[in-house]
Amino acid sequence: MKTTTRLLLLAVLALPVLAACKKEDDTQTAQSSKPAVAKPANTTDENAWNAYIQDQVTRHLEGATSTFAYTLPMPGSEGYDDAFQRATDKAKEDVSRGGVEGTLMAFGSADSKKTADMIEAAFKGVGTDTMKGVRVMFIGDAADKDRAEAAVKPSGAKFEFVEAK
Repeated sequence: MKTTTRLLLLAVLALPVLAACKKEDDTQTAQSSKPAVAKPANTTDENAWNAYIQDQVTRHLEGATSTFAYTLPMPGSEGYDDAFQRATDKAKEDVSRGGVEGTLMAFGSADSKKTADMIEAAFKGVGTDTMKGVRVMFIGDAADKDRAEAAVKPSGAKFEFVEAK
């Protein structure tokens, strides 16, 4: 479980570096010709969910100079509550430092409600406009969009919602 999450994070963090090595036209052609990964029907298939989230982040990289991905393990898996707390603490720490223009912070998992909870906790008490130029992407259910967006708004970051469908 930890290995898969780390591999997903590594892959997402490496994408901007790889994208910078290619010509912009080649990157756009490759992204538009590659079929989208479908949302997994099974909420317990961690590999499928990681592939889906990675695909969504890749499709929304435009303008990102650095990328941070915050994911959760499968709901109900062993150590889920501890993993949730660690991911939330990491996100809080990153948000508390403020943002650098061009940064993409992507949040997503099979459990949209808990992902929105993580966003709310990470952005709680954040200073006004401390994250201008940062994009915060939430990959989740429409039912959780408004509260995630409300949590991000005071920071000045641009909120982007990608409905998991």
